[in-house]
Amino acid sequence: MNIYIDESAGFCWGVVRTIDKVEETLNGNKDEQIYVLGNIIHNPREIERLANNGLQTINHSDFERISGTNSKVIIRAHGEAPSTYKKAKDLNIDLIDATCPLVTALQKRVGKFYEQGYQIVIYGKKEHAEIIGLRGVCNDECVVVHSIEEAREMINPNLKTVLLSQTTMDRPTFLAIKDEIESIIHENGNELEVLSRDTICKYVSDREPALREFSIANDVIIFVAGHDSSNGKILFNICKSENPNTHFIEDVSEIDYSLFDDVKSVGVTGATSTPQWYLNLVKETLESFAARGVAV
Repeated sequence: MNIYIDESAGFCWGVVRTIDKVEETLNGNKDEQIYVLGNIIHNPREIERLANNGLQTINHSDFERISGTNSKVIIRAHGEAPSTYKKAKDLNIDLIDATCPLVTALQKRVGKFYEQGYQIVIYGKKEHAEIIGLRGVCNDECVVVHSIEEAREMINPNLKTVLLSQTTMDRPTFLAIKDEIESIIHENGNELEVLSRDTICKYVSDREPALREFSIANDVIIFVAGHDSSNGKILFNICKSENPNTHFIEDVSEIDYSLFDDVKSVGVTGATSTPQWYLNLVKETLESFAARGVAV
């Protein structure tokens, strides 16, 4: 049995940038406690690795507790609402901003259209950290939709409208929602602005062709991601659509070794928040099983 790692897998550039900033901060501030506001990424193994190096995860309610201590707080790649920065400033908390530049650009666009009086419609998950930040930019005066049906029910057809997307969503659904909103808005004689190429992460969407080829080329696909990863769900479904023998795991302990009876090739891939070192660990675990014929 041969095991292959998807060459296109691993961290996206935004996550690489964030992790690099976290490690640089940890290494350069040995006398300070370094915190991160919320899980640094949606991958428990990487969170565990950084915690072992001294990174502590906190939430907004911890700000009062750490105010005045010798510490720094990292803003993760998903970004934060303006109210978070204000609260940190009021409490004299030192922030290190690791927001993905794509998210920062999206926040600026939302702010611009909000000031111009547009109805803001965002394709995404309402309680996702990135969306919470975007909602904060426009005083929570936006419509967050996750399907064509929600778009049809929730938008006001009598307003000029802008449609954007959470960076980790899929383009086909975005375009379907766009077509639905376009017909409703234009039918009522109003303006619709659509932003997609600049808001959906190209690293996620551009992986699709190679991921489909990789899925077809192997008998079984092991897809590795955190259960809370939005892009992980999207990329997993792409694999599954091409290869029904695609299986989702978050941890090597979840591997079902009965899947590999009479299997010649296994492909290992994952989300943009799945670290390369963990993909390698999954590969090594499968190679040990193949060599010994027993689970490890």
